[in-house]
Amino acid sequence: MNIKGLHTQEKPVSATSLFKSELGNATAIQILQGGKLKEHITKTPALLICVEGEVVFENENGIKETLFSGDYIHIEPMVKHWVEGTIESQLILIK
Repeated sequence: MNIKGLHTQEKPVSATSLFKSELGNATAIQILQGGKLKEHITKTPALLICVEGEVVFENENGIKETLFSGDYIHIEPMVKHWVEGTIESQLILIK
């Protein structure tokens, strides 16, 4: 299955569960060009992987990273962060 096929073009940001277990989960995220995953906090460490496209990840500690296809970033727990799509992008979030 193609990760892109999990989403429609109707929303600037959409998320779909890929995998869940007792120990964690993986979520497919699509962010369209100009779409923004609003500021939020995660209670557990997470790993955000850019599968396709280009996004800008930022957090309240001043971290600002542009992620391209194949790039990833560790997300600290209890730190506000947000992600903006520079172009249409496909991501996987692992918690």
